[in-house]
Amino acid sequence: MPDHPPPPDADEDLLARLRGGDRGALGPLVRRYERELFGYLRRYVGDDDLADDVFQNTFVQVFLKAKQYEPGRPARPWLYAIATNQAIDALRRRARRSADRPADTVSAPDEDGEPRPLFELLPAPGDAPPDAADRAEVRGRVREAVAGLPELLRQAVLLVYFQGLKYQDAADALGIPVGTVKSRLHAALAKLAEDWAESNAGCGTGNAE
Repeated sequence: MPDHPPPPDADEDLLARLRGGDRGALGPLVRRYERELFGYLRRYVGDDDLADDVFQNTFVQVFLKAKQYEPGRPARPWLYAIATNQAIDALRRRARRSADRPADTVSAPDEDGEPRPLFELLPAPGDAPPDAADRAEVRGRVREAVAGLPELLRQAVLLVYFQGLKYQDAADALGIPVGTVKSRLHAALAKLAEDWAESNAGCGTGNAE
């Protein structure tokens, strides 16, 4: 019988190897998280080039901070914590550089695959769910609404609704209690629902004779 290849190392095992000085463990981690983490960073900073820079910086920090990783600690929230901090730093640096120019509104990228919970939580009052022809417009409006949230609220929405992290993992990534994650999500959804209702009302103005 042919030999089966050994199963790939778990994320935690790769970080433990990196912590022990095995530089070869970094490559598999980068490849494993490249699409997922880059997608998160692109949503966070609203710019592909900046997201790429932040992604690279994230794994530089993973390498530099490997000794701080506690073996057995869940890897995913630990990586997201580093990525989020790098994104915050990058946005602050960009804001400082453009302090003498009018501030730009960060906008989310145009892509498919918005998470269903936000569509369900932000329906147009009295309207049926959007059909296929309307979904692109709805996705764009949801992205604009999320991008307009205050940063602390936007962090929670991106991690939980876009990246699918559990409350505890999101809390670990942000370094805050689970209750704070939940309260930020509640505040974010209330803000989104309010803005969504106002947007829908505005879309309907001018139709009556």
